[in-house]
Amino acid sequence: MAPKGKVGTKGKKQIYEENEVTLKFYTRVILGANAIYAAVNLLVFYGSSTFWTWLLLAFALAVYVGSYRSMAAMAKPAFSEDGSLLDGGIDLNMEQGMAEHLKDVILLTAIVQVLSTISSYFWYLWLLAPARALHLLWVNFLGPWFMAESPSAPEEVNEKKQRRQERRQMKRF
Repeated sequence: MAPKGKVGTKGKKQIYEENEVTLKFYTRVILGANAIYAAVNLLVFYGSSTFWTWLLLAFALAVYVGSYRSMAAMAKPAFSEDGSLLDGGIDLNMEQGMAEHLKDVILLTAIVQVLSTISSYFWYLWLLAPARALHLLWVNFLGPWFMAESPSAPEEVNEKKQRRQERRQMKRF
């Protein structure tokens, strides 16, 4: 059961501290996934590594760098000249925020990268990211726009005009 009353708000300092913890966690996820991928594909199976192994590693690194830097930019705090915290940045743990989607992309890439040590066909799971993006685009923008009802017919005729039309019709009979 959901708690009753107003949802509590976070202070600047709490947001700043939680953002630091979140960024550290995702740094560890990225480093761990890359360590596993490098150990298996580039050390154990180096002889069978192909161009695609290196290309997909570069792709994963580009996704990691882009997502992580975006999250770090959103969470960038602002300090005053005396060192006190003015702004803790955007809350990275906020539900339905852009940071949530970036965290999902990092986790999806890490999972796919680690699973790809078993079979390179697991890279196809990364197609879930554009599928999710298209779904969000449809649900939030395109669907409501296409499904919106057309503007209604001309405004209803006001009472004077309606009475006048009724009189004209009565004269015709």
